[in-house]
Order: sequence, then C-alpha cells, then structure tokens
Amino acid sequence: MIWLMLATLAVVFIIGFRLLNSDSRRASQALTKRLNIEPLYVESMFSHMGKIPAGEFVAYLLHNTESHISNAAGVLVIYQTSILDDSETSLTFWHSVLDKAQLPAELTPKQVRLALLFLRDIEPDPTELALFRQRYNALFAPAPETSAAANGNVYYIDGPPHSH
Repeated sequence: MIWLMLATLAVVFIIGFRLLNSDSRRASQALTKRLNIEPLYVESMFSHMGKIPAGEFVAYLLHNTESHISNAAGVLVIYQTSILDDSETSLTFWHSVLDKAQLPAELTPKQVRLALLFLRDIEPDPTELALFRQRYNALFAPAPETSAAANGNVYYIDGPPHSH
C-alpha cells in the first residue's frame, strides 16, 4: 500500500514539474534546435538571468518568429561571449553556430538592448556591450568586395581601355 502512495506522489510530482516548466522547456528547445547546440547553454543563461528576466525571455522566445529567434540567439551569443568567455576561441565557436543555423552573424544594436534588458540582474555595462558588439562585428565582418581591375590584376592585350 505504501508503494502505491509513493508511486502516486512521484507521478503527481513529475506531472506538476512538467506543467510548471513547459514554457521554459519549449523556449529552450526552440532555440537549441535552431542553433543545434546543447540545452545546457540556454538553461545556464536562464539560471543566471534571474526569475523575472528569464520569464520575460521565455515569453519573448515563445513568439517563435524568425526575428525573435534571431534576436534570442544574439542575446545568447552576447551572454556566452561577452559575459562568460570572451576568448577568440569562444567568439569563433559562437560565430560558427550562428552561421550554421543560417542566422545573421552580425550583432545588432537591438540585440544589445535586449541583452541589457534580459541580463539586467547580472548588470552588464552598456558601454562595454556596445564596444564588444563593435569588436565582434569588426572581427567577423565580410571582406569588402573589390573588382579584379581595382587590384591591378587585369591586363589588356591592346593597351589600357580608352574612354570615349
């Protein structure tokens, strides 16, 4: 009889836990599946955000639009690379995660504002995040396209082109 009560209690606990955490699990899964990363990265950020900001982030992510997922990924990248580990290896890893997920790899001012909002319990410095964004974007900015003629790699058989 006791084992029946314990089993019932365990089932009620499991169902209650799943119901209470279903939104955060869905939000975490949406981001981790899109980025193809371990849930640990997102759940770690949730725990460092604090209860209220994490709830706001979950609600934001549950909109499940492309722009919301892209911005949430930007917030995650800012958290992972600016707050936790700003090494070159970490920057390269997270840039490749965004690239493989076919999300814009450039960090936007909106993503920095969202990071300041959602990570407010950590109290990141707005100036430092703005400088980090510039550094990150400069590091991974695409090389400007130049024509072959601008590089001097074009040779004309009949001499230089004539302007008429």
